[in-house]
Order: sequence, then C-alpha cells, then structure tokens
Amino acid sequence: MKKGIAFVVLSFLSIVLFAGNLTVDKQVNSLPYETLSASEVEGIMQMREEEKLARDVYLELYKAWGLPVFYNITQSEQSHMDAVKALIDKYNLEDPIINEDFENIGVFKNEELQNLFNELVSLGKKSLSDALKVGATIEDLDIFDLEELLKSTDNEDVKFIYNNLMKGSENHMRSFIKNLDKLGETFTPQFISLERFREILKF
Repeated sequence: MKKGIAFVVLSFLSIVLFAGNLTVDKQVNSLPYETLSASEVEGIMQMREEEKLARDVYLELYKAWGLPVFYNITQSEQSHMDAVKALIDKYNLEDPIINEDFENIGVFKNEELQNLFNELVSLGKKSLSDALKVGATIEDLDIFDLEELLKSTDNEDVKFIYNNLMKGSENHMRSFIKNLDKLGETFTPQFISLERFREILKF
C-alpha cells in the first residue's frame, strides 16, 4: 500500500471510528472514578500497545496479501486502541503511543511487543495460511492476556473496556479460523486452553 493510499485509509478510519468512540468515552466516564493500582496501570499500558500490535501486524499482512479480513479487523483494532485510550485519558496516564499514524507503524515502547511484531510480520509474509495463523495467534494472546488482567482489577471502567475487547478478539478469532478452514488449514492455540478455544468457535 503506497503512503498516499495509507493516509486516505487512516483518515477514513479516523472519521468512522471517532463517531463510534464518543459513546465509549461517555460510557467510560459515566462509570466511577476509582484509584488504579500499579498493576492496573501496567495492564492498561500493555493493552494499549497490544491492540496496536494487532492493528499494525494486520496492516502489514493486508498489504502483503490483500485479504479483506485483515483490512476489516484492522479497523476494529483501531477502535480497540481508542477504547483503551479512553481509560488513559480518564486517569491522566501517559500514553505509551506517541504517534498513531502510518509513520509509526511497527514502533513500540514495549520491547517484547516490538520483537513480537517483527517476528509475526516476518512469519505472516511466508504464506497466506501463515498470515491467517499469525492473526489467530494474536487473538489467542489477546484473549489470554485480557482474561489474566480481568482477574487483577476491580475497577468497573477497566472491566468494561476489557470485556468489550474480549468480545472483539473472540469475533476476530472466529474470522481467522473461518478463513483457515477455507484453505483446509487448522490452528492450535498457544495461550488459551483448547477447551476455551472450542467454546469460542461454537458461538
């Protein structure tokens, strides 16, 4: 995707997602303002960049393969980033993402996520089936991390955001598995249990 086209795509996403994100902001701010523990702050920072990881990897894989599922889920991941940003803004936290535009694709403050981005993009460019498995792996990780973070927070607004991100990741997982099925490929989760994985696919 050329830079000019990328800019148009991002502008379109911003217009579409901004309107929807107003509701998220209002919902987050309507919930009680509660003290955040150090672990809760760390979790918010993690999920802000983890959702960026998903968005950025899917952008790269869409450019590589042109498969609509990557483009469609990229839009959703941007809305997920915006949802976590609503928490950051509410509690006046320092956003780990300095610049969200296409000049900053694949750049992360979290070193582990930086390395993971590089590895996943490289793997996803090997074949279309590998790309789809990368997508499923990202959602596998997201669901696992969200479940763990939900165990360590009692803040209503944080739980509200994480539960909504979870629903989105489950939908994304189903989309990637559906596309893998069309190729006659299978996927085994690395993070969530096989039982949890099967529950998601039954929905």
